[in-house]
Amino acid sequence: MAVNKCIKYLLFIFNLLFWLSGCIILGVSIYLKVNKDGNSITDEALPGVDLLIAVGVIIMVLGFLGCCGAIKENRCMLILFFVSLLLIFVLLVAAGILGAVGEDKVKDWVKERLEKLMPLSNQPEQVRKDLEKLQEELKCCGLLNGFQDWSTVPTSCKCTATEADCGANSYYSTSCSRQIIQLMEKHMEVVIGIAFAIAILLIAGMVFSMMLYRQIGKPVAR
Repeated sequence: MAVNKCIKYLLFIFNLLFWLSGCIILGVSIYLKVNKDGNSITDEALPGVDLLIAVGVIIMVLGFLGCCGAIKENRCMLILFFVSLLLIFVLLVAAGILGAVGEDKVKDWVKERLEKLMPLSNQPEQVRKDLEKLQEELKCCGLLNGFQDWSTVPTSCKCTATEADCGANSYYSTSCSRQIIQLMEKHMEVVIGIAFAIAILLIAGMVFSMMLYRQIGKPVAR
């Protein structure tokens, strides 16, 4: 077999780093999942932790598959690795396009998730505490309609006249759903940057895997 050792070990190192990143993502996401300090309101609106767990597992599996395919020079593993990366790349591009053209639908989806928590005063004590904590942090009141979402308005909704979003009744005039959406929009640039970096890594992985795949089994030149 005429295999370029440089490409072989570059692909192995690439996939080793890929696998380690999957381990880190999985470990951090599991920690966040079981962490008691998590906020059930933001988990309901933006269930990103479960998505991170799935991403971590997928990356670990692909990284392991790529490592084995590279070090053992297994054509079957390499082609499976290539097809998996290509599929993820296509899904990543599709998700980016849908996210760009369907921004309003994402906002509606967040609001629909939060509507399940209405009426707020009838929610379990832990949910109410999480919402009050969120109101204090984001300077907001209620989820959709402001203080009217509460039958008994909590003190976390109160504000002073010197604050910009303080209404005439001394309650925050901005609903928490709007603040959550604005927070999500603020971090979209970071998410797009990460997605772009992942796309570049996927392309590099596909190129290296296909180069090694083509070299495996090629007769040695004499």
